[in-house]
Amino acid sequence: MSRVTIVVLRVVIAVALLGSLVVQTVIVPLLWLDLAQEELWGRILLVSIVVLGVGTLQVFGVCVWLLLTKVRRGSIFSESSFRYVDVIIGAILVAAALTWILAALLAPGSVAPGLIALIGGAGVVLAGVALLVVVMKALLRQAIDRDAEARSLRSELDDEVI
Repeated sequence: MSRVTIVVLRVVIAVALLGSLVVQTVIVPLLWLDLAQEELWGRILLVSIVVLGVGTLQVFGVCVWLLLTKVRRGSIFSESSFRYVDVIIGAILVAAALTWILAALLAPGSVAPGLIALIGGAGVVLAGVALLVVVMKALLRQAIDRDAEARSLRSELDDEVI
């Protein structure tokens, strides 16, 4: 991966993380105030879903940042990379579950059924993205195995040449 790509991705992640902090510090309190006419438990649940959803994005961004660091250092093909990939998968699955919970909470109210379907569909898409990352994890596993095999073969060739 080129240095420019890594820098651009880091800028995008940094802007997203800063934006998520603005959401948590400014937008969420305003949302709490806007929902003043709602029942307290519904208000707590909706605001909690937003905060947790933003948190999943933050976890995702930090893990991708750390993986980019490993790419830059040339150490992405190591077992420690799987820890970050597993956390990314978990964050995406939590985001999908939160999306479905939000759809379920909004369904009995006066929200249009089409909007509920869109929210539920977004949860399905998020679950699909988690499955895509699982596939990418399998590809990373294969790349690590091939890298280890290539090192072993190089070592054998070096021993034979000497």
